[in-house]
This record gives sequence, structure tokens and C-alpha cells, in this order.
Amino acid sequence: MTTIVNTKLGENRGKKRIWLEGAKIAREGYRVGQRFDIQVSHEKVTMTLNEVGQYKVSKRTRKEEEMPIIDVNNAEITDTFANTLLLRVVINRGTIVITSHHQQTRAQERLDRLSAKIKEGTPLDVCSLFHGGGILDKAIHHGLANAGIKTTIALAVELESKYLESSLRNNTELWNPKSIVIHAPIESVDLSRTPPQVDIVVAGIPCTGASKAGRSKNQNWGDTAGGFAESHSSAGALFFNFLQFITVLNPSIIVIENVPEYQNTASMEVIASVLTSLKYTIQMRVLDSSEFGVLEKRKRLCVVAMTEGLEGFDLGSVSSEPKQPPAQGAQKVKHILDDIDLESPRWKEFDYLRIKQERDIAAGKGFKRQLITGEETHLGTIGKDYAKCRSTEPFIVHPHNSNKSRLLTPVEHCRVKGVPVSAIAGESDTTAHQILGQSVCFPVFEQVAFSLGFSLSGQSTLRSQAA
Repeated sequence: MTTIVNTKLGENRGKKRIWLEGAKIAREGYRVGQRFDIQVSHEKVTMTLNEVGQYKVSKRTRKEEEMPIIDVNNAEITDTFANTLLLRVVINRGTIVITSHHQQTRAQERLDRLSAKIKEGTPLDVCSLFHGGGILDKAIHHGLANAGIKTTIALAVELESKYLESSLRNNTELWNPKSIVIHAPIESVDLSRTPPQVDIVVAGIPCTGASKAGRSKNQNWGDTAGGFAESHSSAGALFFNFLQFITVLNPSIIVIENVPEYQNTASMEVIASVLTSLKYTIQMRVLDSSEFGVLEKRKRLCVVAMTEGLEGFDLGSVSSEPKQPPAQGAQKVKHILDDIDLESPRWKEFDYLRIKQERDIAAGKGFKRQLITGEETHLGTIGKDYAKCRSTEPFIVHPHNSNKSRLLTPVEHCRVKGVPVSAIAGESDTTAHQILGQSVCFPVFEQVAFSLGFSLSGQSTLRSQAA
């Protein structure tokens, strides 16, 4: 019979020790008074029963019953596990084998791998999940590069072909000849084929089930408040697939972005719990893009998980200081607008939106059109389906005919988000707005990555987990 025990390396009066007791060792032959020897080899300790062994099984009496105890604080043993907190103990008949727990070992492996790459100046390998058009990855890449940390995509997964094609054409700095590109649903990716180990995972987990709009559309999911995010038919379980990738790829750093509401979902609670058990420390913060010199008021949840042993990064202190103005020094919306011909067919009356607004106001609803004159210092969030001309998203009012308005052009959309225009080069208006509407405000996550890279660039931040 075999017994496996996952236990922490104990401590008594400042000395490390291995402590095992009870029926789990007694049934394998380790009884009170018996003797055993200890053999220490590389990262492994073996205890074997021996009539003339150096060590002796001691006892504790509980409810008049003697209980066998192995209590060893041999310096050679504790030195073997000097950088280990969690042990794996395998108890067989007459033999006990003790090694570092696999979670502890994997945590040390990823820390050592990251440290070596930074010392050598080797680009860090990135896995991009839910890649989209690559805007988040582009921001992370440039922010780290500004801090002196090189990165390259080793693996990317994206469901939508046109978004992936756009990123491959327009974000060439992210890719290298060995990059593995997977055009498929994340849940269909075969992780048994041993994908490459990576240093960073970047994931914009789809937020359809957690966003206000998504919950409003799906009132019948499960509760009267709009259903659970996890009940969404296509996006609800994707956090599970994300965690599978983390377990297999063993990254040192994980960056997640999502809508602010995602912070309070069961999905995020499970993600945080699992990552903690895998020896990551987690920081969360809702970032407001308007505080980073961006015209669009877009709030996004940012989660940064770092392997134990990495220090120096504080998500709470990330800011745009010194202040970075919006693209091209814009202070108002009018500063980023193109000179669109006043007779252009882009200008429309949108009577159906005017009628809808009147109907909503009469019904006591809070929906109103977001009509922008250009004098505003900020405008509201622009989503994926902006090209569908939805009533609550920004429209630019015609300067001479207030009955007419137009959507922002894709280039203007880039500017209000601070996204490099090159990221949507050659795309149709619809596809460009979809890529941008699902993305992030570029300077926000560029600054997060810069702060992260700055913390990594000092070798004092890379230490043994038990130091």
C-alpha cells in the first residue's frame, strides 16, 4: 500500500524539521521504537527501516494509545530543502521518499528561467490568449521594451480569423519566425502536445457574461439580477480553459484585463484561488483610462499575477506620471477629429435613434444619445459593435446641421484610445471598430507593462522563494 502526503517543511524554535506521525506511517512498518537510516541525495531524502539504523521512531500518547512519530531536524536534510516550503512524501512498505512538491519545483523553475533570460538579455516568451487584433499585446510589448525588457510571442490563440490576420500584418514587432499561431476556439486546443514553456501569459478573457450589456441581454441565465457570468453559453467557462493553459505553460507573470464587473464574478474568484495555490501573488486594480491622458473614459480591470520570488512591482502605484497627453497633444475631442467634408455621406440624420431616445425618455429610461460637439475633454466607452450605430455610443454632431451626426472614423477611434493607427491599417471600418472596441486604451496597459518591466530590470527583485 502507498500513502502520499503533501506537507509543509516544519519549524521548531527556528530550526527546520520533517514531522510525520500516525497510522499513515505505522501501516507501512514504522512503529514506535523501530530504527531507520536516512540517505540524502540530490533534492531527495530516503528513510529506510534498518534494525541498527541511526534514527529511532519516537512516540506520542493520545487517549492512552501510542502514536509513532518521525521528527528529524538533521542539518543535511533541511539544507536539501532550504528553498522549499512544500514537500511531497511517498510512504511505502519500509521506505519513505521525500522530495520537493511539484508546485514548489515548478515555481522555482519558472523563476530561474525568467532570471536567466533577463540576465542574458534574451527576449521573454509570451503566450497570448484571446489575442483579438493584438492591441493589448502591443501595449504590453512596447511598455516592457521601454523598460529594457524584450518580448516575443511564442504562442497565440484566437478564434476570429480576421482579427488574427490583422495582427499578423500590422503588429509585426510581436512575432518571430517560430511563433505558434493557433486559429481555433481555446477549448479545442490540445495541450497534451507539450506546448512551449513561456514567461508571460497575456489574456483578455471574453467579458460577454460579466459586462453590463451582456447581463442586460441575458436576463434568463439563472437569477433575477441578470444571471451569472459563468452561465453565458459561449464565454462562461473560458476561465477554466485559461487556467489549463496556465498550469501547462507555467509562466512567471500573468496579465489579465477585463471589465470592472469581472472582479466580482465566481470566475475571478476561482482564478485567484487557483493561482494562489500555484504559488502566484495577485494584484488587482480597476484602471480609468481618463487618468492616463486618454480621451475615452474606459474603465478596465487589470490583474497581474507574479510567481513567488518576484518583488518590486506595485500595481496600485502605476500612474501616467509624468503626465502623458492624449495622442497628438489633444486636450479636447476636436483636436483628434479629421476634416471630414461637410457633404460626406458619413453625416446622417439617424432619425430612428432620435425617435428611440424620445421613446426611452418618455418611458423613464436613462438612455440618451451621446452627441459630441468636439469641445468635450472626454467621451464615453466605444464598444465592439460601434459600426452598428448604437444609440448610447459617441456621435460627432455636424458643425452646421444639428440634425446630422456621424461615427468616429477608425483612425479617430484609434486616437481616442491612444492606439497606434498602424494597428488597424488596411482594415474595413467595421473590422477596425470591432478590433478597437474589444481592446484596451493603449497608454494604460503600456504604462502597466513599463512599471512591470522596470521592476524586473533590477536583479535584486529575482530571489529564491524561501529567501
